[in-house]
Amino acid sequence: MSVLVNKDSKIIVQGFTGTEGTFHASQMIEYGSNVVGGVTPGKGGQTHLDKPVFNTVKDAVEQVDANVSIIFVPPAFAADAIMEAADAGIKVIIAITEGIPVKDMIAAKNYLKGKDVTLIGPNCPGVITPGEAKVGIMPGFVFKSGKVGIVSKSGTLTYEAADQVVKAGLGISTAIGIGGDPIIGTSTKQAVELLMKDPETEAIVMIGEIGGSYEAEAAKWIQEQGNPKPVVGFIAGQTAPKGKRMGHAGAIIGGADDTAEAKMRIMKECGLHVVETPAEIGETIAKALA
Repeated sequence: MSVLVNKDSKIIVQGFTGTEGTFHASQMIEYGSNVVGGVTPGKGGQTHLDKPVFNTVKDAVEQVDANVSIIFVPPAFAADAIMEAADAGIKVIIAITEGIPVKDMIAAKNYLKGKDVTLIGPNCPGVITPGEAKVGIMPGFVFKSGKVGIVSKSGTLTYEAADQVVKAGLGISTAIGIGGDPIIGTSTKQAVELLMKDPETEAIVMIGEIGGSYEAEAAKWIQEQGNPKPVVGFIAGQTAPKGKRMGHAGAIIGGADDTAEAKMRIMKECGLHVVETPAEIGETIAKALA
């Protein structure tokens, strides 16, 4: 079982023929993901990486039944690409693009309201269900199939957590990199909820960062559900000075509850297994499942 993407996903790449789109699409195809084509306006009818190129997402949905899209479109046009995919009936949109203007993302997020679509990102590493589908930029070899779900705001720490879980003799059901921008499609809580509902995910690793309230909201929701599955939590940015933006655009401490210390305290109070460093993730999840 998996969430969001699996071997049956029919994936298209928006920005298919660009440098980033070409590189990562070829990696996804090599991994075994079911990439059915791509979209580059003006290049419809051509083939690229032995896959068909379409002028619009609508054409891709009509002709190859695409239901998942990954976006490698420059920031100025990426919000339009998100809305185009939603309009065409794509069910899962994964926006890798970093630096989409905030006002554009506000418009895109509002446009998605009420539509049967899940947006992951932007500014994210994507989603992977090991052995089935890699829809993103993560190094596939790190991920082995198993029963631990991962939700992470940080790209690099997604891979680190996966490595830790695998080294502990466990594997990953699905890993979701939600993205580090101030406005993203799927919150930590929503991603955790997907994994909580997945019958084959037995435990969850939740990785957050300073700034915002996503992790606190997720922890409180987990507690309200009666902690149905063990969750190991880690917050990056424990040494960050107050009021300073660190790394991701969304990682800025605005108030007392935005600090790593406060988030870790809330997570502990809600019954999560909180670790001080990523190096403790593997052993902690193994103990929680023992």
